[in-house]
This record gives sequence, C-alpha cells and structure tokens, in this order.
Amino acid sequence: MKITRIYTGDDGESHFEDQEMPLRERGPLGAISALQEATGIVFRETDGDYDLGFHNAPRRQYVVNLDAAVEIETGDGTRRVLGPGEILLAEDLTGRGHRSRSVDGRPRRSLFVTLD
Repeated sequence: MKITRIYTGDDGESHFEDQEMPLRERGPLGAISALQEATGIVFRETDGDYDLGFHNAPRRQYVVNLDAAVEIETGDGTRRVLGPGEILLAEDLTGRGHRSRSVDGRPRRSLFVTLD
C-alpha cells in the first residue's frame, strides 16, 4: 500500500518521499499490514476555499482523505494532489513546513491518526 511521506530535510525544507506499507496476504481476509502503534484519532472538515499557508505538522500523524482531494506543496516547491483514500504521513515538524490547498473548491473530510 502506497503512503506519501512529508519530512524535513537537512536543508530545512519539506520534501516528499514515497513509501510502501508492507502487507501480508491473509487469504479471504485480504492483505493486512502489521499493527501500527497510534495515540489518537482526529476528525476534520475543511471548507472548499481553504488555503493554509506554509505550516508544520503539529505531530507525527497519518492523514487519510475521505472524500475529496488536497494539493500539498512542499518547501522545495514540489506539488502533489492526494485524492480520496490516499494516505499522507506528515513528519515535517521543523523547518518551513508544507502548504495545503483545496482542489476544485470542494470541502474535504479527513481523518488524522496521531503517532506521538
């Protein structure tokens, strides 16, 4: 399963990294990852016109888009659109951080799984 990670590099800027969450085949149950430790869960709704300037993730967390896309821009200028069902691992706790924008003016519901 693909996970997009944002982290702070040695240059103080945020960068993307593609990671794979290893899954083990479990027959009729499907493919399942190992248990991942988490500390909490946060539900979020954002309006369709949000444009959050550069900011850091408040903690290490997975962000799962439930029903709309988000455009993320990293400090190095790279932009990616993450759609519904895609997973972001936010770990850019220092440096300039990243920018988040709505896509197509659609409101977005997302789920944050906190890791710290």
